[in-house]
Amino acid sequence: MSVYSTYGEDQLMALLRLGDELAFSQIYDRYWEKIFMLAANALDNIEEAEECVQDIFCSIWLRRDSISLNYSLYTYLAVAVKYRVINILDKRYRKRKKMAELRIEDLTVHAPSAEASILEKELMATLEKAIAKLPEKCRIVYRLSREEGKSRRQIAEDLNISEKTVNNHLTKALKDISKDLKCGFPLFLIAEILQNLMVVN
Repeated sequence: MSVYSTYGEDQLMALLRLGDELAFSQIYDRYWEKIFMLAANALDNIEEAEECVQDIFCSIWLRRDSISLNYSLYTYLAVAVKYRVINILDKRYRKRKKMAELRIEDLTVHAPSAEASILEKELMATLEKAIAKLPEKCRIVYRLSREEGKSRRQIAEDLNISEKTVNNHLTKALKDISKDLKCGFPLFLIAEILQNLMVVN
């Protein structure tokens, strides 16, 4: 048995930040199956679930020196899976031109569910504050696009502005929002959220 298997999460994360591959392997072995089951249950597709989990762990390794956790690693992984699943299901929807069967509610965080709930509330609260800080026209365009699902052409017609202006507002909105989100949460988790926000209509 490797000595790494006796290490707690804090020890493993400290070693991971130093680029310790064995620490990363231990984290991978310890959490892969749990995270995979979350993705597989939500996606109902083994290959997509495997790719989803691999991408998340790759993201952790690439951003290892900047990860700072206020909650358990499992909580962050579970929330990261949720946002990655949202992206995958959205791609299915856009590709097939019909509503995908969303199963996000079935994504049960077995433990610690209270931490996951708090983390998501903090993320959404920070996101809403970031949106509220946007200039009025920029905020209106963002909400029409991301909350009402309108295309850029529809927004341009509704507001009597050009599609280029719509695009400029959305670009500024995403830039400002990403800046605010990155101030308080790990980059590997923020990447999942931003990827979902950047869906082009």
